[in-house]
Amino acid sequence: MTARDAILGRVRSSLGVKAGDQRRAAIAAERMAQHPETLVPDRAKQAGPALFAQFRALLEGQQAMVIEAGPAEAVPQAIARYLESIGETTGKPPAIRFGSDARLAAMPWRDVDWIDVRHGAAEPGDRVGLSHALAGISETGTLVIAAGRDNPVTLAFMPETHIIAVARETIVGSYEQALDLVRGAFGGSGMPRTLNYISGPSRTADIGGKIVIGAHGPRRLCVIVIG
Repeated sequence: MTARDAILGRVRSSLGVKAGDQRRAAIAAERMAQHPETLVPDRAKQAGPALFAQFRALLEGQQAMVIEAGPAEAVPQAIARYLESIGETTGKPPAIRFGSDARLAAMPWRDVDWIDVRHGAAEPGDRVGLSHALAGISETGTLVIAAGRDNPVTLAFMPETHIIAVARETIVGSYEQALDLVRGAFGGSGMPRTLNYISGPSRTADIGGKIVIGAHGPRRLCVIVIG
């Protein structure tokens, strides 16, 4: 018996059920297929300009920078201006790293050929990481990133600056709507390795009740809105 078997066995014992119960399996399969709507708060029901305004306000309230870049072709230039604004262009040429995401790779990085564009998972010396979000959530000002080769999770934790690109049409009101987009990308019963929900730069108040920025991850978060 593996540790997993032992844990699941104790859970079943506490519930008074047995492995291989076809009735319970059918209930679970139906629940996964139907995705019944749960209670959604009023602020997750914004629409139109109000939806984006709330998304932006909540992110900025968590000390994130939000930049409306326009079309995807304008993203490299928008990132270049942002890097200049935070001092990353002083001294040696700035570098930025992202994974295998086809949407990021298709952008015209030649327009900013003075930036050293690198690929793959983050490395200890990286200062700027770039990810592409599956969705934005207006309810809490949150970005949803599916970890994997396209968007390595290390890019969201190791560099001091994390930049997230998100398409305007994927900014939705609620978490439930965002998960619908995840299902659309990965299938009804599939999921990425992990889903990371990001609402601002890393922070903690564990020590003395004082807010410390960058304790467990990036000190800066910049959200680039496409479209």
